[in-house]
Amino acid sequence: MAVRAQFENSNEVGVFSKLTNSYCLVAIGGSENFYSTFESELGDAIPVVHTSIAGTRVIGRLTAGNKRGLLVPNTTTDQELQHIRSALPDEVRIQRVEERLSALGNVIACNDYVAIVHPDLDRETEEVVADVLGVEVFKQTIADNVLVGSYCALSNQGGLVHPKTSVQDMDELSSLLQVPLVAGTINRGSDVVGGGMVVNDWSAFVGMDTTSTELSVIESIFKLHEAQHATTVSGIRDSLIDSLS
Repeated sequence: MAVRAQFENSNEVGVFSKLTNSYCLVAIGGSENFYSTFESELGDAIPVVHTSIAGTRVIGRLTAGNKRGLLVPNTTTDQELQHIRSALPDEVRIQRVEERLSALGNVIACNDYVAIVHPDLDRETEEVVADVLGVEVFKQTIADNVLVGSYCALSNQGGLVHPKTSVQDMDELSSLLQVPLVAGTINRGSDVVGGGMVVNDWSAFVGMDTTSTELSVIESIFKLHEAQHATTVSGIRDSLIDSLS
């Protein structure tokens, strides 16, 4: 399901959180309501880690990650690094990146298989992305915007991109990413899709202003109904097996 949330009156959920299939980071200093939305939805499936990055709360824009790894800017303090490392699953690699374009969440968009990155990203950074996240890396723009992470939200099921992305660009991106894409908006017409939402293979969190039409587009492209159905079925199956054994 896609769930509406708000961080201190801001609908930019993707600015204050980072969600993957193996962990979720949320900024410190939010309301209890914000955290409980994430915790009730993600439950025991993955850890929800409260943290700051480089002393700031815009953690979703400064980090890039997937189920295998997490990349943080070199301004991240040792204390923050230690805290995140101890809270994440052991198999997740975390690495500081020396990169001029240090808002990694704005310049990298990725799922568990492919990453698209800002055309001016350093060669070394590209190699780190490929190595730590275990993905293929492509330099791309979205609707002529270099900030690919800001204008796109990706999971392994699908992707939502800037509403002015041309059909030709979408076809090209879709064949690179190997997932279906749709051009759309978030938070009642905002084109900063990556800033307004976070998504993984079974849940999405969007800003409070997101309309029901936008929600239905999100649930359909990211196949969230199917994911919920699969979870329910496996839950029923487990409880049946428990009661029979």
